[in-house]
Amino acid sequence: MTLIVRWFINALALMLVAYLYSGVQVDGIFAALIAALVLGLVNAVIRPLLVILTLPVTILTLGLFIFVLNAFMFWFVTEIVKGFTVTGFMAALIGSLMFSVISLVTNWLVFDKEEKKKKS
Repeated sequence: MTLIVRWFINALALMLVAYLYSGVQVDGIFAALIAALVLGLVNAVIRPLLVILTLPVTILTLGLFIFVLNAFMFWFVTEIVKGFTVTGFMAALIGSLMFSVISLVTNWLVFDKEEKKKKS
């Protein structure tokens, strides 16, 4: 159940990014749900491999290259999902940063309260 809630929260975060930033466009909730699913799968499967392969560059840039990897993953998903569009690399960078912050905060708000209820 938690996985489905997180997926829905990430889809809503994606729609909020599209609402707040004109460089990212989502054509509706269905496209946002599919994009959030594909983004989660890409981040779970492809991103760890790329992090390992680009470790020397990441160390050389003191970790800042991770932002570039996140932007490429965000941009890559737009190539797969119809109805999810990013206008360029800078838009992907800004959109991925916004998406990360929004989904982090919303997941923290929702699931931190749930964890406190379980501990009580």
